[in-house]
Amino acid sequence: MSPDRVGVDYRTQVLDDLSGVSAGEWNALAAAGTGDARAQPFLRHEFLRALELSGCVGEATGWIPRHLLLRDATGATAAVVPAYLKLHSYGEYVFDWAWADAYRRHGLRYYPKLVSAVPFTPVPGTRLAARDTPARDAAVRALLALAQSSQLSSLHVLFPRAPEAQALHDAGLMLRHGVQFHWRNAGYGGFEDFLATLAQPKRKKIRAERRKVAEAGVRLRRLRSREIGAAQWAFFTRCYRATYAAHGAKPYLNQEFFERIGATLPEHLVLVLAERDGRPIASSLLVHDDQRLYGRYWGALEPVPCLHFEACYYQAIEAAIESKLPVVEGGAQGEHKVSRGFEPVPTVSAHWLAGPAFAQAIDRFLQREDAMVGAYLNDLRERSPYRPPAAGAAGAAAAAVEGRSDPPG
Repeated sequence: MSPDRVGVDYRTQVLDDLSGVSAGEWNALAAAGTGDARAQPFLRHEFLRALELSGCVGEATGWIPRHLLLRDATGATAAVVPAYLKLHSYGEYVFDWAWADAYRRHGLRYYPKLVSAVPFTPVPGTRLAARDTPARDAAVRALLALAQSSQLSSLHVLFPRAPEAQALHDAGLMLRHGVQFHWRNAGYGGFEDFLATLAQPKRKKIRAERRKVAEAGVRLRRLRSREIGAAQWAFFTRCYRATYAAHGAKPYLNQEFFERIGATLPEHLVLVLAERDGRPIASSLLVHDDQRLYGRYWGALEPVPCLHFEACYYQAIEAAIESKLPVVEGGAQGEHKVSRGFEPVPTVSAHWLAGPAFAQAIDRFLQREDAMVGAYLNDLRERSPYRPPAAGAAGAAAAAVEGRSDPPG
């Protein structure tokens, strides 16, 4: 191969687990092109490997690793892609159950399918982790080739970054849009500064919810990094399982997974503990990087009105303000987050289906769905909980004063 071809042609490996690539190689590519010094925690080798080693992904759970690794002619790693052979559609948060049912009704097999995603984690981020644009485009081609050569029904890339979504669309994948809810930090000095930007009924509601938790005798504290020990992980796992049990579902994650990320990614973790009479009764786990705080998992062993909002939303907002993080991502779904200061943002996923007739039908469906999602976003934005922009600093000061003088309720 001539020198000018180096970096253009690639050798592709399919990895059954992440032991086939070093954490340094993987993480360097996961951070490349994002503008961040470190990879997003969910894309890090340590997080994905913890899922594998704890048995949360694998054949038994229907998430069978098929990670892609692309090397150039020199042997250097050029791109990596987290990918899984999926035997169902659980844990994805981009819902294609109706597509699978249509296949079944026509006597066709929808599963297994190929999915590039972070399991159980509806967080937008890198999916085609590449050192440059040619390597990223080669990763797209490698994903499609893997789906086609394996004679799979479909390929799905969930919650990619916008440039990746465009590259996937250019390669022929259909784009699907959804909605999540994010809170944005306007440089607040504290929680009261945030409340002062809300319309009076919203401020009153949030204060009432926080007061109910306090009057129930519940106190909250946040543990960071190595402050989270074995006892806290055991308790948190009980809470996490309780959430799934309340919905009659089997939890995706286990205590070993939480302990593993506690050992390998401690600097990214915040555990919120809710205690009454010195006893922990509920907890939530927050994950963060240098730009965002992500609300992830929650559970309670005793019912307390409004405790979910406090542990999952208000504690996350306070933590972001303290750490000067610009955004809190509240996770999938949850229109009720809007009244608590979260704003709707669009999400995207990319899809390829092998059957032309089904692909055409789904393309028509996605066009109709896009129109509905756009209308939904506009409606949500019109219901913003925030006050109209005030005139300069005087308006902000007036809002702060008004916020402190709300009547009890």
